[in-house]
Amino acid sequence: TDICITRYGNVIYSRGSVIPLFVSQILKNKLVTVTNLKMTRFMMTMEDAINLVLFAFKNGKNGEIFVKKSPASTIEDIIKSLGIILNTKINIKTIGLRHGEKFHETLLTKEEFKKTINFKNFYKIKSDNRDLNYENYFSKGEKSIKYTDYTSENTKRLTVSENVKLLKQIVKKNLNKS
Repeated sequence: TDICITRYGNVIYSRGSVIPLFVSQILKNKLVTVTNLKMTRFMMTMEDAINLVLFAFKNGKNGEIFVKKSPASTIEDIIKSLGIILNTKINIKTIGLRHGEKFHETLLTKEEFKKTINFKNFYKIKSDNRDLNYENYFSKGEKSIKYTDYTSENTKRLTVSENVKLLKQIVKKNLNKS
């Protein structure tokens, strides 16, 4: 049995997504509560999430982690986009950061990038299968390459119009279900 891991950002309109809460608040004409408008979140459709799992099934080996390359958006632009989609003016109440909440999502750390394979639409973090014979690592070093984290702050940022295009069908489909 091979066990691979997939790592996600925000899957739009899933249980962990804030978008259904925003839509509910907007439709009930309530204040939309946000912790900080400048926060960023990765934007991934359910189809993207499924494709990530399928890619991991096809290309994974035991212990590897797979990440979908995804664009991101600020909370402010998500809310503006929902106002356009729902054709309404939105009133916002900023409530401040919650305990443990991240300002930007991180899907890959700079340390993980050192052992990452870059595919067109995905990253694969190879598992660390080194043995404990550290002498092998003292005689050979690795090149000094500057790595950075892969975050919702430094990935492609969606514009409001790109957000509207991405969110429109998903929001309308979910509204028709209710």
